[in-house]
Amino acid sequence: MRLAPFLQLLALASAVVATNASTRGVYDLVKRRLPSHADDFIFTLTETNTTEPTNDEYSISTAYGGAIAIEGNSISALTTGLRRYFNDIAHADLHWFIGNRLDTAASPLPRPNATIVGKSIVPWRYYFNTVTFSYTSPFWTWEDWEYELDWLALRGVNLPLAWVGFEKILLDVFRETGLTDPEILTFFSGPAFLAWNRFGNIQGSWGGELPLAWIDSQFELQKKILKRMIELGMTPILPAFTGFVPRAIHDKFPDANVVNGSRWEGFDSRYTNTTFLEPSDPMFADLQARTIGKQLEYYGNITQFYTLDQYNENDPASGDLEYLRSVTAGTWKSLKAANPGAVWVMQGWLFYSNRDFWDTDRISAYLSGVEVDSDILILDLFSESEPQWQRTDSYYGKPWVWCQLHDYGGNQGLYGQIDNVTINPISALQTSPSMVGMGLTPEGEEGNEIIYSLLLDQAWSSTPIDTASYFTSFVRTRYNGPNNTIPSSLYTAWEILRTTAYNNTNLTANAVPKSILELHPHVSGLVDRSGHHPTALHYDPTLLVTALTHFLSASSTDEALWQNPAYQHDIVDLARQVLANTFLSTYTSLLTVWNTTSPSPSTISTHSEILTSLLTTLDALLSTLPHFRLSTWLAAARASAPAGDEEVADFFEYTARNQLTLWGPEGEINDYASKQWGGLVGGYYLPRWEVFLEYVAGHGPGEYDQEDVVRGVGVVQEGFQRVGGAGIGMGDGEGRSVREVVEGGVVQVLGRAGVL
Repeated sequence: MRLAPFLQLLALASAVVATNASTRGVYDLVKRRLPSHADDFIFTLTETNTTEPTNDEYSISTAYGGAIAIEGNSISALTTGLRRYFNDIAHADLHWFIGNRLDTAASPLPRPNATIVGKSIVPWRYYFNTVTFSYTSPFWTWEDWEYELDWLALRGVNLPLAWVGFEKILLDVFRETGLTDPEILTFFSGPAFLAWNRFGNIQGSWGGELPLAWIDSQFELQKKILKRMIELGMTPILPAFTGFVPRAIHDKFPDANVVNGSRWEGFDSRYTNTTFLEPSDPMFADLQARTIGKQLEYYGNITQFYTLDQYNENDPASGDLEYLRSVTAGTWKSLKAANPGAVWVMQGWLFYSNRDFWDTDRISAYLSGVEVDSDILILDLFSESEPQWQRTDSYYGKPWVWCQLHDYGGNQGLYGQIDNVTINPISALQTSPSMVGMGLTPEGEEGNEIIYSLLLDQAWSSTPIDTASYFTSFVRTRYNGPNNTIPSSLYTAWEILRTTAYNNTNLTANAVPKSILELHPHVSGLVDRSGHHPTALHYDPTLLVTALTHFLSASSTDEALWQNPAYQHDIVDLARQVLANTFLSTYTSLLTVWNTTSPSPSTISTHSEILTSLLTTLDALLSTLPHFRLSTWLAAARASAPAGDEEVADFFEYTARNQLTLWGPEGEINDYASKQWGGLVGGYYLPRWEVFLEYVAGHGPGEYDQEDVVRGVGVVQEGFQRVGGAGIGMGDGEGRSVREVVEGGVVQVLGRAGVL
């Protein structure tokens, strides 16, 4: 394959970043997160003295005079070396949801006794899925982004997706064609659904309209994000013009060559069948040039990489091989005309999700339209479960990135594939000469942080990481506290998790499992689902109960753990999973009794009471911490609205509620993005299950009518959509301590269910 041009382009892209590279960004990171020790470090950016690109490498040592010296051939190497110092020597880190824990390091900071070196095995470490910007970050503030970017930098990410604020670019471009603001703004979707507008799956919005003030504020936020990315040694991937346009474009240009996309996920045609301007139309190249040109104008020449996905879960207008080739050829030429150094970054999800259309002949034809291999970079989006690089012969020589998807819709089940994310990318790198990166493409950042860190760390090891040793080091760092001792029972608990929930090898359930408590109640079809959104558990649930008892034992040994934010988060997360698993087993037992010839009303009542108690206890548990609260999500949505504009704040809150539940005006993707959050469990899932349990108690199998349940549950669902309606987001446990709810609620209800 022609990989050499890609490597030359890699050197060029690195040079763009390096032109303004200085160690100031790394020093600033230390000042943000550990200001009292900012003077303890010396960062040195080394010259490579070669025009050939090299993988990033660093060294950590104690300099003459006692400073901690970190030397590297890139800013990303320096930030990775900084984390290696904190993890391996100072036993501190910063984490999702828990916060900055660098201040748990001993003072004075320990010095390395010998030189520590590291080298990446791939030039690119990628991060983000287009939909992460809707499932996780649509309402993020600059403070949220600062923290996220520091987390990414410390883990060596140097190629992140940068979607924020793109509507400002499109607004300016479409205005220049003569379209009016009403014609443009009715094309955009609400903040919680913008990802699928950008993909061309949906158009317009239900419940309100994006205000110009929000579009402008997101644009200003994007400028801060990009500046920080560059300071931290990252090469941003900016959006390109995909071809999706407002329907009014045809009225303005009746001769434009447009097609309407297929109806997506059963949405009404007013919200889908998005208009696509064919790349063969001269206007496509013009709009591409305007889109990329405005980003060069607004942001500077900061990248050569542009994300562009035209057929995400929508099939092309034709399966003709020459047509498919012409689409990519026209798109590629438009990119190169707009920026001669452009590299098209494409998610490979379509080849899996719509594989009934995308046979290997069509994939080959489609990719062949990019005539220079180095001008495209393909993200093998689901490599750990559904790798497409193998069936496409490494994408027919095109450069590609091995990615872990892991999570659909921000679902929160404890889950991982530790073997697949350590062994398989190393094997792929040895097998495929066109693999140039490793990355993370989660639909949502909602948990299981260790699995994401594991893959990013694997990008710096030429052999598969020993996960037993890795988990031990993780525990040592995660729970570091004043006495620098970790109860042995925590290590035991995490070893159980490593070999059970985090070691799924049965890929009939290939992503984070969903608990049935989050699904529309039914007497059948909820248990042991496989495939997309599985409910099957491929581990022994009793072992997680054992892990929970080890967590409780650890806090009995060291009561200070109850004040440790890492312990608080993790015992809530583990107890959450145990409660969810117990709900599943209790539901199964209920149906067994209900389906007998002469079911005992008292037994049915007892099982029903346990089910509702599990949900009320779960709601209280989740409400103890901000990350697990619905109110946190809703408050962020409202705060994203222009100051003082209650109408827009109500619209944003509605979109936030709708995404978690109905996912569409009529429940088109119902429960896809479900979460176990305090306030959502008590205010939405519990009332749905109460409708179901009351109905089951009064109707035997021969009398059961699911439509009656659907109507009753529908009342709950519709009520939740109303701002200020049922489930305002406050859980019963808000204001109570984790310890109080765990010891005073979780233990009792699990005992009543016969689990503890």
